[in-house]
Amino acid sequence: MYQYSRAIYRSIKDLIDPYVDDVQRLESRQAVLSACEGTMERLARDPHYFATPDRTLFQDIRRYFPITAQAQVAWAVREGVGAAVTFIEEQIDAGALDGGISRCRATTRKGKPCQRTPLPDRDYCPSHQHLEQEPVAA
Repeated sequence: MYQYSRAIYRSIKDLIDPYVDDVQRLESRQAVLSACEGTMERLARDPHYFATPDRTLFQDIRRYFPITAQAQVAWAVREGVGAAVTFIEEQIDAGALDGGISRCRATTRKGKPCQRTPLPDRDYCPSHQHLEQEPVAA
């Protein structure tokens, strides 16, 4: 997740308010970097319960930028966090973030992926085992 927080920071660090003194600009850069890293750490630690990480990060850092640069900052944050969320979702689907445990391949009635662990040597959990195709006997 380090690469995502640093990519967001690198894309917006030069947009920090240029009309403040050098000491305050350095403090602002450190605060923006800290907010980016904190958001990515929280996203990696608890991805299911972090509803709007892009909005949260933007709200945390917007005060360091002039009003003329905020649209560009919001876009950079949305794209960077979106890429991180996509990466996290791929890792969850592959079972990499659950200690190598895969997830059931079925979807719930609401259209979300099932969060249960599949049966041994199967693709589906006990609730969705009926979706597994039976071998056809000839």
